[in-house]
Amino acid sequence: MGYDLVEAMTVLAREKHIDFDVVVDTIGASMLAAAKKKYPDAENISFSFNKKEGEIVVIAVKAVVDSEPDPVTEISLAEAKDLDKSAQVGDEMEIFLDHEEFGRNAIASAKQVLMQKVREAERERVYGQYIDRVGKLVSGTVQRVDKSGILINLGDAEAFLPGKELIPKERYRVGDRTRAIITGVDEISRDAQITLSRVSDDFLRALFELEVPEIYERVIEIKAIAREPGERAKVSVSSIDERIDPIGACVGIKGVRVQSIVRELNNERIDIVLHTGNSELFVTRSLAPAKVTNIDIHHEQGAMTVAVEDEKLSLAIGRGGQNARLASKLTGWKINILPDSEYSIMKRRQSEMMIPVGSIDGVGPKLEEKLVAEDIGSVQDLAECSVETLTAIEGVGQKKAETLVEMAREMAKKIKEEALAAAKEEVEATRAAKAEEESAKEVDSIFSGDFVGDDKSDDKEDDSADNGVSEESSEKASEGEAEREEAV
Repeated sequence: MGYDLVEAMTVLAREKHIDFDVVVDTIGASMLAAAKKKYPDAENISFSFNKKEGEIVVIAVKAVVDSEPDPVTEISLAEAKDLDKSAQVGDEMEIFLDHEEFGRNAIASAKQVLMQKVREAERERVYGQYIDRVGKLVSGTVQRVDKSGILINLGDAEAFLPGKELIPKERYRVGDRTRAIITGVDEISRDAQITLSRVSDDFLRALFELEVPEIYERVIEIKAIAREPGERAKVSVSSIDERIDPIGACVGIKGVRVQSIVRELNNERIDIVLHTGNSELFVTRSLAPAKVTNIDIHHEQGAMTVAVEDEKLSLAIGRGGQNARLASKLTGWKINILPDSEYSIMKRRQSEMMIPVGSIDGVGPKLEEKLVAEDIGSVQDLAECSVETLTAIEGVGQKKAETLVEMAREMAKKIKEEALAAAKEEVEATRAAKAEEESAKEVDSIFSGDFVGDDKSDDKEDDSADNGVSEESSEKASEGEAEREEAV
């Protein structure tokens, strides 16, 4: 019986992943609780475990008396001599208490204490083991699936992956294997203490560390991550070794490394961007494969106005603005993307709408002269200035500088909006006029019996014969190349 108890305790310790001594102490605490419930005022009761014999005993130390004994703390001389013939009055004896003496309620209470103590010991063990692993990658088996999320068995602990931390459109069944990043460990939670995520940027970072040895060894560094889980992500990387191409290392031979990550992320597209300290170049790279033709930087607003080729506008913006949104998050700049046609007209309109700095309230002739001397001749120039720049000018205090800059920026913003609206109208009018002109030519050609485009078609056919490639095929090839660049 004793060995069965020891085996049961060993199994409990193994299943709960806690030390055997902790189980012994826990059982002892529960037995003492039962004894205290029977004898609430007893201070002479203790617990003992004989591992060799496999015995758990509750001991009461009682004094030997020759008078009527207190049943809790004393024992009569006659009863003492029955146990030990050498017993004398005044001796203290260890008396083993039978568990049945505690009563059924006390035993049930002891069982509750035991389970509570085991859970507490397990929580302490999980917390101590995993608190230093927050931000680390773990893998496990799906144990339960419900609307709130999935419960994952990590082998020595259970973890919870909330539904909001799952990649959209992911589906799991009991028994499936999955990976996730640890985002938190709760010390007092009654349920799964470990919280996981698959949508965190750190999850993507951990996957790159797993698949790309150069990142794990810190030869290549991930500078920033912008991600819309399940859809698309942009990762900027740099190398401390000029001999190593960070993008090539991340992609791997024939794309094997990045494709492994893509599969793990439910086919999430990944753009890898070479990091640089040059903000203009970094933004340009982040918007690839669209080609940037012009950039205006507004340092004080932390924004950029970017012009791209008209036919590449949709590529630069992306579906639902996704490419531009991710590029902005990756670089830390607010990015306003315009087609070349609108950008050129907007710049022309803005130059035509330049307002002298003296037109702002509070800027008199003397101050205007000082501002012009500092190359701040227009409201637009003033809007780009910092408060520190203005306070460096004699006669301009902190409060006045702040007021002037704020007024200038409001006016410049309004001017830019008007110029952009005018540019859009002009572009739309130009397109409409061109479309009307082409339509009129087509009508004339129909009535004249001559179809527009016949000569051009002949020319194309001649060119195709010379080059061996049709114009349509060339366009498709270019589009395919652009898609490959966009897909990393």
